[in-house]
Amino acid sequence: MANKGALSVDTEHLFPIIKKWLYSEKDIFIREVASNACDAITKHKRLVSLGEAQDDGTDYRITFKVDKDERTITVCDNGIGMDSTEVEKYINNIALSGAVEFISKYESESSGGIIGHFGLGFYSMFIVAEKVEMFTKSFKGGDGVHWVCDTNGNFESEPCQKDGHGTEIIMHVADDELSYLDNEKLKAILERYCAFMPYDIAVIEDGNEKVINDTNPLWQRNPADITDEEYNEFYKKVFNDYQDPLFKVHIVADYPLNFKGVLFVPRRKNGYDSAESEMRLFYNSVFVADNIKEACPAHLVNFKGVLDCPELPLNVSRSYLQNDAYIRKVASHISKKVADKLNSMFNLERDSLEKNWADMKPYFEYACMRDEKFGDKVRDVVLFEDADGKMVTVKEYLNGKDEGEIYYTTDKNSQSYYLELYKQQGKSVLVFDSIVDSNFAQYYESKNEKIKFRRIDSGFESAETDSKEKLTAIFKSVTAENTEISFTALGEDSAAALISLSEEARRFADMMKLYSMGDNGVNMPSGEAIAINTDNVIVKKLADMDEDDQNAKDIAKHIYLSAILLSRTLTAEEAKEFVRLNNKLL
Repeated sequence: MANKGALSVDTEHLFPIIKKWLYSEKDIFIREVASNACDAITKHKRLVSLGEAQDDGTDYRITFKVDKDERTITVCDNGIGMDSTEVEKYINNIALSGAVEFISKYESESSGGIIGHFGLGFYSMFIVAEKVEMFTKSFKGGDGVHWVCDTNGNFESEPCQKDGHGTEIIMHVADDELSYLDNEKLKAILERYCAFMPYDIAVIEDGNEKVINDTNPLWQRNPADITDEEYNEFYKKVFNDYQDPLFKVHIVADYPLNFKGVLFVPRRKNGYDSAESEMRLFYNSVFVADNIKEACPAHLVNFKGVLDCPELPLNVSRSYLQNDAYIRKVASHISKKVADKLNSMFNLERDSLEKNWADMKPYFEYACMRDEKFGDKVRDVVLFEDADGKMVTVKEYLNGKDEGEIYYTTDKNSQSYYLELYKQQGKSVLVFDSIVDSNFAQYYESKNEKIKFRRIDSGFESAETDSKEKLTAIFKSVTAENTEISFTALGEDSAAALISLSEEARRFADMMKLYSMGDNGVNMPSGEAIAINTDNVIVKKLADMDEDDQNAKDIAKHIYLSAILLSRTLTAEEAKEFVRLNNKLL
């Protein structure tokens, strides 16, 4: 015969689980107590608005008080309170009076909607308390209830006299948790978990009350009513930074996600700043966690922000996410809003955008390359600074055309001679000051094959000369093996020769360096080429000399080393040879 029955909860076994395993951090019991008090006040406020409860004119308030002599922490609220029947139903029966009521209430909701309804938060006090007392009185009047419970789940309750509706909870702190009887520690925990709860939370110390929270958090306000200074101060307070952020976006999402938040891009302090994003998650203004990286899209690095998700799918202890699909939708919406904000700033606040763009650019370039949808929305507003300090997009550089060559420099100092040549020709040159710029250029080319990026030392227009064969022979005898010899016309006052490296060869060399393959003992061809300036007076005289003349070879070698010097640092052997030729020729 089948054995049937109903599962029961044994408090003797349940309380140790709550005490040791339910919550990832002990401090969370403060959050749970404060959250319950806020819920009680919210219920009373709602009943007042419906005319089912009286407004006694008292401001809603939650207070915490430590008594070191009595070894107690006392929490008071003036919320809805409870009568003896409600204490029996909601306190004496763990998890909202059993599974039947729980399932009947939430069976139509998804599994992600059960957060805050487990009924276990009240018992988190036993993480630090050896005994809990409660004095509570319902807004409906009648006697109050005095309830006492120990860590074994043994309780007593009796009628009592209490002034006003609400609840007072006294936690008698256990011997091994006396560190919680410290006002500074209590305030620090409240500031971490309860800094933005909707009702004043005060700590009573030496008869004085100090409110520790902001009941109107910035993300709950209308963005149109918030000044830049308020955004900056909020960012610096929440993320302990002394500098204003570079970029911010205020998100108010309604159907179907229903969440609010504010995201910031911090100012870089040095080249070693962490690129990881930091998202602080709240549930109806209650702090949940600051390590939920899934909430920020992977392609948006170095973002800091707060998100308030009242439909956040968390586990019973509110410590980690349970529904990946929901949070992926949140991350996707954030990506879209960041892209929209960047485009809006480009169109409406370009001066402000350009002011901070240098520090923001690597992150947005990376985001474009990492996420195709984001890149499609943003890449055409990515700005570059040219050698004269002007900010332009790719399309602006090309005067609105969808094809052409874009010249750039990766080092204005070492490539200064090349840069001056381009300026003399009236050509604009962009400044690529990070490896991300170069990668972004290749990404941009992959999206439009008619656009090509060329570093200013990647080649020169060819020119013809009657002395081509002789000059080629002379330079072949003094340059590195496989060095390509070409001819160009740069003007008589320009250098006799310049080194060039094809864009393809240079990109390959950069890739080798990036993956630490450029110095592995393999003799790889450098790809360097030398372009001889046929307009230069010395080159013209060299063309009149006998190709077997040692002086001709010395002059050609000097020209070659001088060209290298304008392109890169000489090796030890090259420097030694350069000095020898200087002495001889001078």
